[in-house]
Amino acid sequence: MMKAKPQTISPARKAAFDALMAVARGSAHADDLLRGASVSALSAADRNLATALVLGVLRWQIRLDREIAQRLARPGAKLDTPVRIALRLGAFQLLLMDRIPPHAAIDESVELAKRAGHQFASRMVNAVLRKIATASRAVLSDEDAIQAHPAWLVERWASFYGSDAATAICRHGQMQPTQTLRIADAATERELAESGIRLEPGELLTSARIVVSGDLTATPAFREGCARLQDEGSQLIAEIAAHSNRKPATILDACAAPGGKTLILAERNPQAKIVACEWNAQRLAALQARLAFLGDRVTCRKADAAALADDSAYDLVLADVPCSGTGTLGRNPEIRHRLQLDDLPRQSERQKAILHAALRATRPGGRVVYSTCSLEPEENEQVVAAVLARRLDAHLIPAHDSIQGLMQAGIVTDSGAERLRVSVTAEGYLRLLPGAFRTDGFFVAIIERI
Repeated sequence: MMKAKPQTISPARKAAFDALMAVARGSAHADDLLRGASVSALSAADRNLATALVLGVLRWQIRLDREIAQRLARPGAKLDTPVRIALRLGAFQLLLMDRIPPHAAIDESVELAKRAGHQFASRMVNAVLRKIATASRAVLSDEDAIQAHPAWLVERWASFYGSDAATAICRHGQMQPTQTLRIADAATERELAESGIRLEPGELLTSARIVVSGDLTATPAFREGCARLQDEGSQLIAEIAAHSNRKPATILDACAAPGGKTLILAERNPQAKIVACEWNAQRLAALQARLAFLGDRVTCRKADAAALADDSAYDLVLADVPCSGTGTLGRNPEIRHRLQLDDLPRQSERQKAILHAALRATRPGGRVVYSTCSLEPEENEQVVAAVLARRLDAHLIPAHDSIQGLMQAGIVTDSGAERLRVSVTAEGYLRLLPGAFRTDGFFVAIIERI
């Protein structure tokens, strides 16, 4: 008897499976994987499908696992990771994607399980997914978005920001992130239009553009770095830092990788010498390669930002510190499945150490911009308050002043400035909440060394 011909697997589903396995192993973030070489080598259509599958599965993982468990012969059975990921991929396509033929979702998920070495379990994958295929496609609500996040996180956000804001944060966490560009000039925008890229203005910044349609990565402007993908909130942090001190001669980017903010600091302060620090050797190498065209204007240094020995060496320091990343759950949805409440105090201690080192490295009269992509007070205002309580040589500068200055310089739009003013807290911090803006969530504090 002839053996059945093995089922083929589309490049997009194979790439998605591999990425989800890497995320499950804890070896990488989804956003980094989806910008990596293996996904970038796919056709535009496969790249889009792989991205939708990876981020969709991670965003809806809590619901998908519930749907799968209900159809297992033993609902509490422990499944091997490759089998569970094959099931999640199939269930997501069947329940939450409306253009995928059911047979493709089922057959390729079964084949993924087989090729991962789970021939016997592949039968169970087939049976479970065929049951799911008979269910109605999900009609999603705000309650579904809330339930797609850990209850302890949602409860915190509701207590800090109110139930409406918490719901908006959850809704934003289930959406495909806005693809935002930083463009070099009007000529670049014209070139992109000629390449079939349709753009619309950003929400906040005059140099930001939102990609409406078209394959940006196929354009010369993208390959040459004239159009860079960067969240608009991330761009705003760098703009605030770049304009927080008039014509600084020396700038430190204490936690610089991947370098998008460093590029803006260099663009806005061409007279300055910049030191960009990164502790991880692989990320440092990527940072050096990205900034090499700036020549000796930027020095990349392998250094732990919490242990910097520099003393009063810089006019301006940007401390965009490592954090929990809860403001980026739309872009990095796996964080919600990894983060534990006990992680926040540990993060906080390192963040305090980095801010202390940043202030020590700043000259009197200079400024430190402290930022995170976290929504958690332990990493934000509590860090700043704790550090300032121990230092009599520094004080907080209200963010209103920076917003006004950026608007007058033509960097922030008038409407953007109006919306940002509402996002300044009573203490003077700037907080961008996902859902209130089409950006990741960010916290910014501007501190002056006396």
